Amino acid sequence: MKIKSQRDFWSGLMFVVVGVAFAWASTSYSFGSSARPGAGYFPFGLGVLLAILGAMVLFKALTIESEGGDPVGAFAWRPLIVMVVSIAVFGLLLPRLGMAITLPILVISSALAGDEFHWKDALINAVVLTVFSWIIFVWGLKLVIPVWPVFITG
Repeated sequence: MKIKSQRDFWSGLMFVVVGVAFAWASTSYSFGSSARPGAGYFPFGLGVLLAILGAMVLFKALTIESEGGDPVGAFAWRPLIVMVVSIAVFGLLLPRLGMAITLPILVISSALAGDEFHWKDALINAVVLTVFSWIIFVWGLKLVIPVWPVFITG
């Protein structure tokens, strides 16, 4: 068997593995019905869909010659580590500092992972994402997410 596109092969394989893992993990939750879906309904469907899309990409990588078939390059460790640490810090700080402070920290620290970091762009992005996150999650969906730091709200 000859791999005609390494990039498509590895990305398709990754999608299949992640999709199957999500579908399998969601089986421990109740499915409910189509009219009243349970907690496992959406993750299972999403996992199956991701696995199917990955299988299609994997099939293409094994059968069709493509222009992007060159080997996968070096792994970008710095952006990966910066992104993982940024998300972990967000998760740790959100209950203590609230969304108004931790979301801009997440956006700015994540922007540092890229090669084209500009403070103005990162700050505008942070403000817009924080405002829209508040509108969607706190005001619209009424989720209980701390907006302000604990030392301000009491």
